[in-house]
Amino acid sequence: MGTTSAKDDSAGSGPGRDRDGGGACFGRIVRSPLGWMAVGMVGVGLLSGATATGPGPVPVLGAVGAVLVYRWVMRRVAGRSTPETARSGAAREVLLGGGVGLGFVLVSAFLITAFGGYSFSWAGDGFVSVVWTAVVVQIGAAVSEELLFRGLALQALEQLWGSRAAIVITSLFFGVAHLGAPGANAWSGLAIALEAGVLLAAAFLWRRSIWFVVGLHFAWNTTEQLLGIPVSGHTPEALFTADVHGSALLTGGSFGLEASIVPVLIGVALAVAMLVRAHRSGRIKPRRHTGR
Repeated sequence: MGTTSAKDDSAGSGPGRDRDGGGACFGRIVRSPLGWMAVGMVGVGLLSGATATGPGPVPVLGAVGAVLVYRWVMRRVAGRSTPETARSGAAREVLLGGGVGLGFVLVSAFLITAFGGYSFSWAGDGFVSVVWTAVVVQIGAAVSEELLFRGLALQALEQLWGSRAAIVITSLFFGVAHLGAPGANAWSGLAIALEAGVLLAAAFLWRRSIWFVVGLHFAWNTTEQLLGIPVSGHTPEALFTADVHGSALLTGGSFGLEASIVPVLIGVALAVAMLVRAHRSGRIKPRRHTGR
């Protein structure tokens, strides 16, 4: 029996076994929430980065590809379904989110204008080309950012530490991600974290739909761009020219509307209302307590 036992031990411990153990360990890491989040971010990020500034409909095609990559990662790597990207009801969610985003920007811009911060004049050049460019670019931006921050990061962190921690972490990272934009500073980063990071996270938790937050994000950025207000410091072609007057705290200065106190207050109010609805519908996940 001693000889047989020695053979068994020898057969069970060698390079092959080490490789199998290492492969299993790697597989567990990749299938963990942080693992599939990282895999998805690399895939979606690379594709979006390669297509974001492409000609014609390339950003839209990149957005379609990003959704396909996201679904593949979630199903094959994370081992979960993707009801948040379901085609059924997608149009309704996009329109509903778009209405919220449109109203958010128009009300914010109206209040800033009423307080003397903005004045608008018609730019008068290339209506169709300006609108087309804004739409295709902002579709790409909205889809990629929502897949990265709400689809991947928020859901992975939520699975680990619950919805509340996921909101805080993703909102802070969303603010930090915009610090490299022209005219950005500590206040603009905090403003983005509060009005956009928290609001979009709350919107996702309320509706549990990528399409809702994509619609909100798209309408927000597109409306702001067409009005001629800088979008996170960037000032592409627009239908109007926006002249800025007075305090940067009111107008957002060169960074644009997102650094104004007005949309910060409105965004936080909307986020609270959405989080209350999400809580009442049981869509806020508590932190998991694992036993020792």
